[in-house]
Amino acid sequence: MSPSPLPSPADLAHAVSVPGGLAGGAPDVDPGPVVEHEGPERTLLVWDAPNMDMSLGSLLGARPTSAFRPRFDAVGRWLLGLAGPDGLAEATVFTNVVPGSTEIVRPWVEALRNVGFAVFAKPKSADDSDVDDDMLAHIEARHAEGGLAHVVVASGDGRAFREPLEELVEQGVRVTVIGFREYAAFAVASEVVTFLDLEEIDGVFREPLPRVSLDTLPAGGAWLQPLRSLRSLLDR
Repeated sequence: MSPSPLPSPADLAHAVSVPGGLAGGAPDVDPGPVVEHEGPERTLLVWDAPNMDMSLGSLLGARPTSAFRPRFDAVGRWLLGLAGPDGLAEATVFTNVVPGSTEIVRPWVEALRNVGFAVFAKPKSADDSDVDDDMLAHIEARHAEGGLAHVVVASGDGRAFREPLEELVEQGVRVTVIGFREYAAFAVASEVVTFLDLEEIDGVFREPLPRVSLDTLPAGGAWLQPLRSLRSLLDR
C-alpha cells in the first residue's frame, strides 16, 4: 500500500497513544515514506463496527442482547498479550453515526474510550459512506511511521481488506483478522493472513453464541431462522 496523504483517523480524533496500553493517536502529520523506527514495536487493532455489528446480527438472526455483545475490555487484554510486555498496543473502533442516533451511540463511544480504545466516528450521510477507507488510511499512516509489527483487523469485508492486508504481509507485517468464521471467508481461506474467530478470545462473550450454520449442523438437523420479516418484501 502506498502511504496516504491523509492524517490518521485516530489522529483526527485527538486520541493519545500510551506505551503498553490501549489507545490510538499520534501528531497530525503527513505520514510520508516509511522510515526507520526506534522504540517498541506496535500492534495495531482496527475494528470495523458496521461490518462486525452486521455479521453478529446475521449470526444471531436478531439484534444482539447484552449477553451476546462483545466485551471490549476482553479484546483489549487479548491485544496487550499479543503485543507483549515491551510492545505498544493501539486500538481504534471505526463507526458510522446515523443522524438522530447521537444520544444512543454516545454511551457506547464513551465506554470504549474509558476502556482505552480510540473511536473514529463518521456521519452516515449515505448508504456508501462507510469507514473502510478511513481504516486503511490509519493503517497506512502507522505503517509509514515505522515500527508496525502486527495489524489486527476486525472485519469480514474481503472486498475492502483482502488485497491491502496481503500487501502488508509481503512487506513483513504480521496480519491477523478477527471476526466470525461464517462471514470472513477471505481470511479463513487465506494462506498468508491469520484468522481468529472472535468467540475464541477469552471472555469476549458472556455466553456462548447460539451458532448454527450449514457447516455445523447437528445430526438431528436445525432450524435456521429468517434474517428479516417476510413482510419486508412489501417495502421493496
